[in-house]
Amino acid sequence: MGIELYNDGRHVCLMFNDLVDDNASDAVQANQFLIVTGGDGALIDPAGNMTYNALIVAINRYFPFKRLKYIFASHQDPDIVASLNKWLMATDCVLYVSRLWERFVPHFCTLNRSEGRVIGIPDAGLRVALGDTDILAIPAHFLHAEGNFHFYDVRSKILFSGDMGASLVHHSVIERPITSKAEFLAHLPHMEGFHRRYMVSNKACRLWANMVRQLDIDKLVPQHGRYFQGKEAIGAFLDWIENLSCGIDLFTQDNYRLPQ
Repeated sequence: MGIELYNDGRHVCLMFNDLVDDNASDAVQANQFLIVTGGDGALIDPAGNMTYNALIVAINRYFPFKRLKYIFASHQDPDIVASLNKWLMATDCVLYVSRLWERFVPHFCTLNRSEGRVIGIPDAGLRVALGDTDILAIPAHFLHAEGNFHFYDVRSKILFSGDMGASLVHHSVIERPITSKAEFLAHLPHMEGFHRRYMVSNKACRLWANMVRQLDIDKLVPQHGRYFQGKEAIGAFLDWIENLSCGIDLFTQDNYRLPQ
């Protein structure tokens, strides 16, 4: 079942968090997102082949999946968009992804199925009209991919933040949002190691946080793990991430030695 992040009767945002089989212990947990608004539907970070069939079934409870209009991909990783070939075969949707990856993601596809159906997002981002809302593709470069975008739904005030804010937890605890600074601090052990390795540098984190503070955000929802709801929890995360030493900040010559 989908977790309802927002519903005002015409505009619905759903998160699917448990579509990777519990027996697939070697696969990272991943969240997928569906926005249905004014008769249009879009998927954000639909993941790979492991989730495709289950996601089709889940979506059909809320929206005829064949009417899917867009897929938004934060970056090019397999857990983001490896199922692209199947979505392009089953629907008439188009993919929005960074221009840096516009010519790479077709490698997931066969028979030139992606031709004319991949739209490259410029580095500065863009605004995409979707039904009763606009989706803002906002820059998140090097967090962690070179070309990376997060997606802000203007109507629901949800920021779908890709790997920013991600945590490594079991899907059974994801339905409950983090709503306070105290909860955030208790949650840090599940996310700190991930961010220190996967985010490229403090500079990128700091610039991103400065930009995000300009948005009116009700929920910050990453692609892995639990999400943040309300100004206290989101503010606690932004305060932490903008001061985090990570990536190349932590590397020394010891990390670049020939193997013995």
